[in-house]
Amino acid sequence: MAMNTQDIILTIISCIFFMTLVAFFSYQKTKGQVNSKDGYFLAGRSLSGLFIAGSLLLTNLSAEQLVGLNGSAYGYNLSSMAWEVTAGLAIVIMALVFLPKYLKGAFTTLPEFLNDRFDNGVRRLSVMLFMLGYGLITIPSVLYSGSIAVLRLFDVPELLQVDYGVALVITILVIGFIGAVYAIFGGLKAVAVSDTINGAGLLIIGLLIPVLGLVAVGKGSLLEGLHTITSINTEKLNAVGANSDPLPFGTIFTGMIFANLFYWGTNQYVIQRTLGAKSLKEGQKGVILSGYYKLLVPFMMMIPGIIAFHLYGTNLKSIDLAYPTLVKDLLPTYLSGFFLAVLLGAVFSSFNSLLNSAATMFVLDIYEPLKKKKLAENELIKVAKIASIVIALFSFIVSPLLQFAPEGLWQIIRVFTGFYNIPIIAVVVIGLFFKKVPAFAAKTSIIFHVIAYALLRFVFDVNIHFVHVYAILFIAEFSLMLILGYFYPVKNIWVYKLQNKKVDSTPWKYAYPASIILIASIIILYLTFSSVGLVAGIGHSYFYLVSLTIAITGIGCWWSLKVKY
Repeated sequence: MAMNTQDIILTIISCIFFMTLVAFFSYQKTKGQVNSKDGYFLAGRSLSGLFIAGSLLLTNLSAEQLVGLNGSAYGYNLSSMAWEVTAGLAIVIMALVFLPKYLKGAFTTLPEFLNDRFDNGVRRLSVMLFMLGYGLITIPSVLYSGSIAVLRLFDVPELLQVDYGVALVITILVIGFIGAVYAIFGGLKAVAVSDTINGAGLLIIGLLIPVLGLVAVGKGSLLEGLHTITSINTEKLNAVGANSDPLPFGTIFTGMIFANLFYWGTNQYVIQRTLGAKSLKEGQKGVILSGYYKLLVPFMMMIPGIIAFHLYGTNLKSIDLAYPTLVKDLLPTYLSGFFLAVLLGAVFSSFNSLLNSAATMFVLDIYEPLKKKKLAENELIKVAKIASIVIALFSFIVSPLLQFAPEGLWQIIRVFTGFYNIPIIAVVVIGLFFKKVPAFAAKTSIIFHVIAYALLRFVFDVNIHFVHVYAILFIAEFSLMLILGYFYPVKNIWVYKLQNKKVDSTPWKYAYPASIILIASIIILYLTFSSVGLVAGIGHSYFYLVSLTIAITGIGCWWSLKVKY
């Protein structure tokens, strides 16, 4: 995708045109709907399954993953697909277990639920963890890493004829400004609508690149390219990671479950669009549909890395250059503007979702409780907009500075995520299913986790994969809360109150069959990318196992439709 001046102008104009269309459509869909608390923070509790799924897809998938996952496949194999594909199990639990309780309780934020279940102290601790994570680490780093991905895929310094530092600042400001406009002035619905449109674009581009890549590998023949990657260097297609791979297969059955459950079931910036569902039925549709989208991730965000290996061998200076190089070499110039618009959309989707959720928690879980009275909705929205602007401006300042210590940044991100994901999911699970556990047990568990995790990461030289550490700490904290609940049970047992009368709480009729098929699809995907599948050549055992999986799935679907829940 070597560009001359005419190509550059065409790219910029077509990019602006597509992004303007997205903005216009988002404005039309949200006009006059953000003047109330529910309207601004929860899209008026009017989101359909399609918008929920589209927003979840783009919030979760960003430019960083396009580069990182493809780089992992280029340098290693498909083992890292577990971060995306196995999320389907957590998505099913979210749809069938967590979401019905969240919607029936009319909760706007997760800390609000924790306040209802435990007390304001647990709420404050959870908000503290979320706000520190979002404000100091996640929002600036998403903006920075997304901008880096754009700079890698499109040579922005050359495009704008400026040096790298200036190009980085310009990219950060453009992405941040657009994302902030959606989040500040349009509220959650504008975020969800724009995400859905950009998500459709991401699917188109995401599937186009591997098709073009296979044609290139096959020297003009798609089928020949497919035959090449499935018969030569097939170890690259192995999703069953060894201990030397980025993600060992065993981690899927330990800490990965809890990490995914935190992300999809309790992480405010992810679950907020599900809390805005117009009914439980639509919410479950959207959540489960997002799980099916995740099945496409290996094909969109990892197979291109394998294609790059077949085209370039080990000649690339960095594994992270696999996808950018492939795009530059294969994507027609006339599609570059559309691709840039979709890429920018994916980047600022994560940014504006984080910004919207951070402002929501600040207003509803910090500002209003401090006032100790119910505030007018227009005041809450005004404060939320001010908070969003302050957080956005702060991220604009911090993000460019991260270029001076990128290795330290990534280490901090990994460490900090471990500080708050496991205690929150442990407290939520206990809160939902063990009604006698007191608030002080939850607080003790959170404090214990922070201390124990810090010791394991910085003091003791523990030779255990960090995902396994997640599982160990979850079990420890879960057990600790149960023990404290046994010896010091609450006197007044918490009773779940049905507060949401506006949203229909009738579940989706096909939620269980759709969930069973989703889990079966994950199993079949792993069978395909394993030694019984493409890695060693598909044989009789593969067809036997797939047939058995399909048969069990059929029986499960039939049974689930017979049983009334």
